[in-house]
Amino acid sequence: MSNTDFVLAIEDLTVSFDGFKAIDNLTLYVDRGELRVIIGPNGAGKTTLLDLICGKTKASGGSIKFKNQEMTKLAEHKIVRAGVGRKFQTPSIYENLSVFKNLEVSFPSGRSVLGALGFRCTDEVKERVQSVASEIGLADALDMEAGLLSHGQKQWLEIGMLLMQEPELLMLDEPIAGMSVRERELTADLLQRICKGRSVIVIEHDMDFVKRIAHKVTVMHQGKILAEGSMEKVQADPKVIDVYLGH
Repeated sequence: MSNTDFVLAIEDLTVSFDGFKAIDNLTLYVDRGELRVIIGPNGAGKTTLLDLICGKTKASGGSIKFKNQEMTKLAEHKIVRAGVGRKFQTPSIYENLSVFKNLEVSFPSGRSVLGALGFRCTDEVKERVQSVASEIGLADALDMEAGLLSHGQKQWLEIGMLLMQEPELLMLDEPIAGMSVRERELTADLLQRICKGRSVIVIEHDMDFVKRIAHKVTVMHQGKILAEGSMEKVQADPKVIDVYLGH
């Protein structure tokens, strides 16, 4: 299978911090329209891997190709422009702006300072805001101040702000942390909706949630991939039981 078939092709990726290999010769392929969940104990390198993909951390060796374009040398903003969106654990929404405004300012044409000053809320932007708001379940809350949203709704708004940029790869770090049971269910539905037409990588600890959403699970341990496959296959793997599920 050639790399052209994958939206993301990571090969022999390594990153060392003071001689410690946080990511150690890792190879990972993600298909178009796939929802991949990465699990593993703390310190396995999961967040570091996302940092490498989005350019926040630079690799010591190996290759990260997104749609066949080498990303390891690119600046973070160029990686975003290429179609990679990343949500961090703490939401970074504009608390004092409305939900509508939060989504509107995330529309790509408003990215540069000059663009933002000459920015008009065109019909195109309005339509995009409406469609994203309904996708994230906030169509009825567009006029609400973002600071007044529930914890879960703030997380969805942040996902919406990324969706405004129409990324082809979306990466989410523990998206359900601190959510109520109902919010978790709605988030599972949301993730299943948004991976139609784009690839999504999720880091998650909650196994019931992983079971619900994952097309494929990658288990990381000490900067390497320990196992990969369906949740059933991974859960039955003796290596995984030993290092992870057994504790």
